Amino acid sequence: MTGLKRKIIVPPIKCQGIKSKLAEWILSFTNLKKGERWVEPFMGSGVVGFSLQPENALFCDLNPHLINFYNSIKDGKITSKIARDFLEEEGANLTKKGDEHYYFVRERFNEKKDSLDFLFLNRSCFNGVMRFNRKGFYNVPFGHKPERFAKAYLTKICNQIEKVEHSTKIFNWNFACQDFRQTILNSTTNDLIYCDPPYFGRHTDYFNTWTETEEKDLFELLEKTPAKFILSTWHSNQYRNNNELKKYQNSFEIITKEHFYHVGASEKNRNPMTEAIVLNYAPKQKQVLEKSYQANLFI
Repeated sequence: MTGLKRKIIVPPIKCQGIKSKLAEWILSFTNLKKGERWVEPFMGSGVVGFSLQPENALFCDLNPHLINFYNSIKDGKITSKIARDFLEEEGANLTKKGDEHYYFVRERFNEKKDSLDFLFLNRSCFNGVMRFNRKGFYNVPFGHKPERFAKAYLTKICNQIEKVEHSTKIFNWNFACQDFRQTILNSTTNDLIYCDPPYFGRHTDYFNTWTETEEKDLFELLEKTPAKFILSTWHSNQYRNNNELKKYQNSFEIITKEHFYHVGASEKNRNPMTEAIVLNYAPKQKQVLEKSYQANLFI
């Protein structure tokens, strides 16, 4: 890795588990050759792929609202100007009416599925959470910030949209709503798959279900794929280890990194987490600093 820091492109849609703080580390191990395609079966925020800026990419997710939003940018239905005009108007209504207007937009979105409403809710809901109930309805409560869409914040969101706009114009990027199994099965030796699945045992929602079945299917697909792959997952925290990593340890490279995540505003809630990536190819970085499959780490 060179001493130059990669510019991390933060996406306009927030979601849980966003890898913005880990993207530079993950990308330091990428080995994407010219003409090869970057494939994400679990797009989520898309921050890793967006920051890589590949010439060819396929971003997939089971959440249709996420995919519709990015296809709307690609098709020119949403631009940074359109988003600004919309958020200025809805932000003014939010300032005047507070939670009444938030829940009005939430109901409208659940009825009409408009991508601009999706953006508004994502940026004004509680803690930037993206969650849907069993009927597929967005059910996150209001974030209690009526002044949410101040001028500086609007500019930040619109700049993020503009970066995606630019990338979809100069690169061959496609966005598809499909199951991870289909995405991986259709991948070839010309692809580099980046998997960032929901963490097993953590909270999931209607579009984000993750059980032992999915965990098993993912391993079997990655074991057989002709494509190169990177799998992002967690290795351990202060309470427990990720035993699902054990099945990868004999066949693949596992690399770990400790970082901190925050729960709440207090410094005492700054908790350590060891993240892991699994590779089925020799990484660009020849010096692998730490291998998480050492026996004493799985107790």
